[in-house]
Amino acid sequence: MHTLCARGTMKPEINAAVGFLSRFLRVKGHVNDRQVQTFNQSLQDILAEQYKHHWFPDRPCKGSGYRCIRINHKMDPLVGQAGQRIGLTIQQLYMLLPSELTLWVDPFEVSYRIGEDGSICVLYESQPGPIGMPVTATTSSPSGNSGSMSTMVDSHISCKEELMVLGRTSPSKAYNMMTVSS
Repeated sequence: MHTLCARGTMKPEINAAVGFLSRFLRVKGHVNDRQVQTFNQSLQDILAEQYKHHWFPDRPCKGSGYRCIRINHKMDPLVGQAGQRIGLTIQQLYMLLPSELTLWVDPFEVSYRIGEDGSICVLYESQPGPIGMPVTATTSSPSGNSGSMSTMVDSHISCKEELMVLGRTSPSKAYNMMTVSS
C-alpha cells in the first residue's frame, strides 16, 4: 500500500462525514448519547475498512463514486449497517436522516448535497502536504465561516436555506460538471 494511502490519512475526512450524519441523529432525537457514540465509532470503522483500497490522495477524484454515501429511495448500506448496530431499523434511519442526501468523502474534501437540486456545500477541506508534514485543514459552516478542525459544522441552517436568505446563486467553489445527453 502506498504511504499516502495509509488508513490514518483518511481519518479527518471520515470524522467530518460521520459527525455530519450523527448530528441528524442527535437533532431529531430518539437516540441517546451512548447510541450516537456507538454509531460514530461503527460508521468510522466501516468507512475506513471500505475505503482502505479506494483512497488516493495523489488523485482525489479516483474512486469518488465508490466513497459516495447516498440516501435516496434506498438507504446507503454502510449507514444502514451502523444504524443496525445501535438497534435502528432502516425505516427509523429514513425518519432521522434527510430523505435525499449525497455525501462525498474524498481525500482533502468532504462535501454534501441535500435534495436532488440542492447546492453542494463543503464540510471539510484541507491542503495536501509533503509526506510526514502536517496537513492544513479547515472546516466550513454553511454560512461560509472557516474554522479549525475541532469546530466541525454544527449549524441547523442548511446550505439551501442559506442560498435563499443570502441570495447566492451558485456554490462557493467551482465544480466541473458533465452533461449527459441521449
